[in-house]
Amino acid sequence: MNEAASRALPVQDARIYPKGGLDVLSRAEVARLRDASAGGMHELLRRCALAVLTSGSASDDPRAARDLYPDFDVHVTQQDRGVRIDLKNAPAMAFVDGEIIRGVAELLFAVVRDLAWTAIELGPDCIEDLETSAGITNAVFGLLRNARILRPSEPNLVVCWGGHSINREEYLYTKQVGYELGLRGLDICTGCGPGAMKGPMKGATIAHAKQRRRTTRYIGITEPGIIAAESPNPIVNHLVIMPDIEKRLEAFVRMGHGIIVFPGGVGTAEEILYLLGILLREENAGLPFPLILSGPTGAAPYFEQIDKFIRLTLGEEAASRYEIVIGDPVAVAKKMTAGIRKVREYRIAQKDSFYFNWAIDVPLEYQQPFVPTHEKMAALDLHHGRPAPALAADLRRAFSGIVAGNVKEDGMRRIEEFGPFLIHGDAAMMQALDALLRAFVEQRRMKIAGEYRPCYRVVT
Repeated sequence: MNEAASRALPVQDARIYPKGGLDVLSRAEVARLRDASAGGMHELLRRCALAVLTSGSASDDPRAARDLYPDFDVHVTQQDRGVRIDLKNAPAMAFVDGEIIRGVAELLFAVVRDLAWTAIELGPDCIEDLETSAGITNAVFGLLRNARILRPSEPNLVVCWGGHSINREEYLYTKQVGYELGLRGLDICTGCGPGAMKGPMKGATIAHAKQRRRTTRYIGITEPGIIAAESPNPIVNHLVIMPDIEKRLEAFVRMGHGIIVFPGGVGTAEEILYLLGILLREENAGLPFPLILSGPTGAAPYFEQIDKFIRLTLGEEAASRYEIVIGDPVAVAKKMTAGIRKVREYRIAQKDSFYFNWAIDVPLEYQQPFVPTHEKMAALDLHHGRPAPALAADLRRAFSGIVAGNVKEDGMRRIEEFGPFLIHGDAAMMQALDALLRAFVEQRRMKIAGEYRPCYRVVT
């Protein structure tokens, strides 16, 4: 869109006083928050703020909103009573009759809260703490607690993974599953975006209303590189922005009492491999963790291909850690409810908390941030003969790199400059990987709109 057209879009200035985690701060804390937002974090804050102000956008191009609103800016200002957020040339779609929509404002507060907490609490002084597995887990816990979403209540949180680019039949199925989960008193946690992340939440809202549940949680967990491409859907009422994809994935696993995987693309495959790699560790062998892969009848071939790929790469033991249910939302909800009941019994026996799974072992290789460069992607060790958890870790990184090349601004920039990532490995494994990725492209799971140009090349 040209500059004249972008200027024609309706915009509005606003001044907002945050609540919920930012409304009771000392002057010293406010000063630190202001300094963080005015420093190197400012562009990140601007990008994430714009993403939530365009909540519900159908685009998965991380640069689209910035191009549409090039004059948008956001500033955090110190006040005697706390902080003030000043918006300039903000998208008018975030307002009604001159007032910012309440849900959008809450998401905006969450952006400032989480980015400030990360800058202040996980800054240069904490580098040594983030070099150990326990230190990283404590950082994940601290960020979630600061977001006020760790609640000492009965286990009822279902994490739903799936693609942002899915067809209508698949979307309606995710909505029906969410409805059945909601009828059984279960809350929903997703990656916060559209598609399979929105459907379960939308279905659950209707079920929760029918059951007259007043306290409901629709948690969206994202990270700075993803949020611009997958802006929060309007149903999210608790948004958390983790510093990177690894901490985001650990947050899902630590908070969730069970996980349902719907059809998706490379990001969904990354999530599956992450969880299976952890569950295959000897330390987690006896840990109950319900994992269900599910979709409508039309998605059966998709899950057959995913199942075949997992068995080829990680073995039969990995396949034993999940169950595939096709075309039956009621069965999915019943199986998840029964699985969470076992989780509850196990946590009580182990004296582990309901709101944060301290018992599951997440090794350092799954926690350290992976920045996909062409050199690192080409160096991934994708060969048979390795322990399944180690191979899963590198397979996860391969898919993570493709996600970055597809929707993350830094990754897209690398692809534009140096060409596609090259992925090497065992011939059989690479053939299976290439077939899986080709299927994702053919089924339009890589991108919501427009022609997809692969950011990778599998060397078979």
